[in-house]
Amino acid sequence: MRLPTPCARLGQIPLAYQWCRRHLRAPTTLTPMSMSYDGTSMGLKHKELHKEQETTSSSASAAQAPKPQLSNFCRKCGGTISMRRPPSENELRHVCDACGYVDYYNPKLVVGCIVEHEGRILLCRRAIEPCKGLWTVPAGFLEMGESTAAGAARETWEEANARVEIMAPYAHWDIPVIGQGYLLFRARLAAPHSFSPGIESIETELFEPKDIPFDKVAFSSISTALRLYTSDLAEGHFHIHHGVIVKKAGAPPNDPAAFQLMDHFAIPTSISSRL
Repeated sequence: MRLPTPCARLGQIPLAYQWCRRHLRAPTTLTPMSMSYDGTSMGLKHKELHKEQETTSSSASAAQAPKPQLSNFCRKCGGTISMRRPPSENELRHVCDACGYVDYYNPKLVVGCIVEHEGRILLCRRAIEPCKGLWTVPAGFLEMGESTAAGAARETWEEANARVEIMAPYAHWDIPVIGQGYLLFRARLAAPHSFSPGIESIETELFEPKDIPFDKVAFSSISTALRLYTSDLAEGHFHIHHGVIVKKAGAPPNDPAAFQLMDHFAIPTSISSRL
C-alpha cells in the first residue's frame, strides 16, 4: 500500500496541513447538527432519534430505555457482572461484583475501500452472513495495532486479493443503533492490477458506475457511499462525506425504507474525479 505523499510517513503534519489547504474548500452550505446533551444520558442526543421518546410518554418525563447487559462474567476474575454506575460516572457500566473491574463496551470501527480502476468500481459478492450473496465494497473491522488506512488496504487484500493505493478519505458514517462507525477511503488498484475472490467473497467484479446493482448491495452504509460516489463522479469533483445513518431497530441491513442519512456534511474538494 502506498499512501499519498502528505501521509506517507509520520511526522509530516505541515505537509498534511498544506494538502488540506490545497484540496479542501469551504462547504457552501452546512445544516447545524440537531444535537444536545442533557448531562444524564449517553453522549450527544440526536433530536430525531429521541423525538418518539419525548412525545409518546404521558408522564412529565419519558422513561429512559435500560442499557442492555452484554456480558455476565468478569474477564479478569470470572466473577458475576452487574449493571451499575461506578463512582464519578453517569452511565450504567458492566461492573464486576467481586473485583470491581469495569468492562467498557464501545462502538466498533469498520474500514474499507471504494476501489476504482479505469473508471470502474470493484465490488465483492459476499460468501458469508450477514447478507450472503449480496454485493459490497471490501471492508471489515479494524484490527488492533493498525491504522485505518492500513486496515482498509488489508481488508481489500483479504476479500478481493487486490493491492491498492489509498488516495484519500471519502466517507465517515456513524450508525448508533448498532454501535458501529464506518470509514471508507477512495483507492485505486495497484500493480499488477489484479483481483479475485478472497475467502469471504463468492466473486469480484469491476462495475461501470451506472451498472452498480444497488438493489443487491449488502449494507446501508455501502449503498449510501456508492450513491454519493457515483454522484461525485458525474459532478466531476469529489467530496468528503460525513453523516449519521439512522436505522429502525431490527431493520434489515439495507432496506431503503428502514434507514435515513441525517446530519450529512459534504465538504467539497478540488480533487477531480476524472484523474
